[in-house]
Amino acid sequence: MYEREPVAHDDPYPAKRCRMTIIRNAVFPQDASAVLAIWQEYVASPSVSLDYQGYQAEFANLPGKYAPPAGCLLLADRSGEIDGCISFRKVSASICEMKRLYVRPRGRGNRLGYRLIEQLIAQARAAGYLEMRLDVLEEFAQARTLYEAFGFAPADPVSFNPLPGTAFLGLRL
Repeated sequence: MYEREPVAHDDPYPAKRCRMTIIRNAVFPQDASAVLAIWQEYVASPSVSLDYQGYQAEFANLPGKYAPPAGCLLLADRSGEIDGCISFRKVSASICEMKRLYVRPRGRGNRLGYRLIEQLIAQARAAGYLEMRLDVLEEFAQARTLYEAFGFAPADPVSFNPLPGTAFLGLRL
């Protein structure tokens, strides 16, 4: 829960460098600029273009389909700095789709991805969904391994993704 930044041996105030990361629901409009910033990093992160998703319209209408009660958008907040995000949107009365899991480089190695997924699954169950689906690009093998650790397995796609090697996964909640 607590992260300790590297400190020099002679640092007289090492406790000031401890920061707690909390996973919390995004609040709109207060978090709109932070969500836009991290989502823009997310869409720039793969080696291929995600323009086929039409994300510009989605970004212009936040929280849009990620608004409760049918949707959810979580942030990993470390003392006011957003280090990660994850969300789900409604597909049907019983199925939601996980979207936009992303952890900034400065937050990696602290199990934030795991914690974000864990909290999102809990929120999807609380919202009454019976299944969660997602797609993951081939280049994100580490993310796929993490999804599989939660029990995600091959499933039918619920959204359009034309990129070769994309895996479509699902989890019964």
